[in-house]
Amino acid sequence: MNNRLPYVLIAIGVLLIVAYSSIFVVTQRQQAIVVRFGQIRAVKTEPGLYFKLPFAFMDADRVQYVPAQALRFDLDNIRVQVSGGKFYEVDAFMVYRIADARRFRETVSGDRESAEARLRTRLDSSLRRVYGLRGFESALSDERAAMMREVRQDMKADADSLGIRIEDVRIRRTDLTQEVSQQTFDRMKAERLAEAELIRARGNEEGQRRRAIADRQVVEIVAEAQRESEILRGEGEGERTRIFADAFNRDPGFFAFYRSMNAYNAAIANPETTLVISPDSEFFRYFNSAAGAAAPAASPAPGPAAAAPAATAPAN
Repeated sequence: MNNRLPYVLIAIGVLLIVAYSSIFVVTQRQQAIVVRFGQIRAVKTEPGLYFKLPFAFMDADRVQYVPAQALRFDLDNIRVQVSGGKFYEVDAFMVYRIADARRFRETVSGDRESAEARLRTRLDSSLRRVYGLRGFESALSDERAAMMREVRQDMKADADSLGIRIEDVRIRRTDLTQEVSQQTFDRMKAERLAEAELIRARGNEEGQRRRAIADRQVVEIVAEAQRESEILRGEGEGERTRIFADAFNRDPGFFAFYRSMNAYNAAIANPETTLVISPDSEFFRYFNSAAGAAAPAASPAPGPAAAAPAATAPAN
């Protein structure tokens, strides 16, 4: 009995290895393609536990897994030309799903990179065609959704031949190229400068108009003020003359005295002033008498005749 135990263990081990190599599991995110001697024997799309022939190294049954979920493929920096002749850079992506695993295996041997390389070429040409039929503004308007549906329809035949179903195509970015961007910037700058010059010219015109109105109003106001001041000054001079005339008529002697006092004040206000006037001059009538009487004639001094001396009145 003890001699048979190693053989039993070996047999059990061989059975376990055979059983393990005969079982494969398909998850919800996978599809399994069973290939026997280079030919597709079965495609398992439902998740579960499945059996196959063991010993894949003998090219019996091999299992190739392909994704069952939606996949994304990005295409960046596509240089497209729109109907206006300008070039733009476009970033796009595509969402697809492997709908026919058998055909996918037969066409590209189940290789995603090979399939995406073919899809890249087709997506590139389709985007160029769709953009070439429209202007740049279409990609920024409601027409963008129609453009994407058209691209997806263009790719449908090639995708079906690969066993792939295109679920969606979207544009992530549509930008001007560096050359077109600089040209657009220069054009916008020139337009803004022209608009600024127009606004500045209108502002200068409005400023000149308002300054002219203000200057005219200043002249009118000043002229009116000068006219009123001349009228008031004339009225004041007339009232002053009337008051002086009335004062003179009431007391001519006092008025003459007042005028003389003002004359004295104006004549000798400066201490440096010197007057050389005859003593019996009319100017000094109030110096000799408060009543303004004439000064008596001076008697001649004995001795040789001499001229009347001049009076020098220094200012006090």
